[in-house]
Amino acid sequence: MQLQQLRYFTAVADTRHFTRAAEREHVAQPSLSQQIRSLERELGAELFHRARGHITLTDAGETLLPLARRILADAETARREVQEVAQLRRGRLRLGAPPSLCASLVPDVLSAFHATYPGVDLIVTEDGSQDLVRALADGELDLALIITPLPVQAPALATSDLLREELVVVSAPDRPAPVGRRTRIRVEDLRGRPLAMFRRGYDLREFTTAACRAAGFEPTFTVEGGEMDAVLGFVRAGLGVAVVPSMVAERSGLRVTRFATPGMHRVISVAHRGDVSPPRAARELERILLDHLDPGMS
Repeated sequence: MQLQQLRYFTAVADTRHFTRAAEREHVAQPSLSQQIRSLERELGAELFHRARGHITLTDAGETLLPLARRILADAETARREVQEVAQLRRGRLRLGAPPSLCASLVPDVLSAFHATYPGVDLIVTEDGSQDLVRALADGELDLALIITPLPVQAPALATSDLLREELVVVSAPDRPAPVGRRTRIRVEDLRGRPLAMFRRGYDLREFTTAACRAAGFEPTFTVEGGEMDAVLGFVRAGLGVAVVPSMVAERSGLRVTRFATPGMHRVISVAHRGDVSPPRAARELERILLDHLDPGMS
């Protein structure tokens, strides 16, 4: 049973005339009659009483008519809803990002996306890169912003570098500058200095700890375990300094001290599963991300 056959059947039922039904459906009358006959053979029952100038439904036709109308209506609804999703009038986008990016880059990008595609529901997951990679592999996310390179082997992902972001040191503006009169700080200057540190699993915690160990010392934590807003609050209260992304530092209201050349940086990449094509909404968000980024940050 084909949708085309059901359309021809309902056209004949509406017009009670094969020729007028064929005109309504923009098809030759013999072709329409042939499709109706094929449908009757498949169902094993005649659908119309055919008398010259007088077409009426049989009992089988009366039974089929409301069902055919419902099937055609459901098919049209399916077509329309799929088109709305394909054209991004509706749908869902599941994005993952580290908390530091949710406090800086992500809100502006999602605002631009929502302004263009207001019918698409946005679901954001904040987590560390390793957890986001696992969520991508499990199909729980459509797209994720992650910090690369990852410390361990990742599942089959497709990744593209978005930007190389500078890391800086923030400190309370009402406390002495962390390097006195100097304008730049070195990683070695963090030796013995109280640090407000993020919770375990936080990308910035791992990055800062690795940089200190590479410089030959273990970092000193005065307070640890917070998310981005909490750590900035600890710094503002004078509990220590913190290493944070420049995009976050610029919005924090704290004193910002840059690292001496070559500085400290992290690479932000966009990732999706490598074995399936991301949905169109994810591809559009990636395009907006690229459009949004200031060339000077990369």
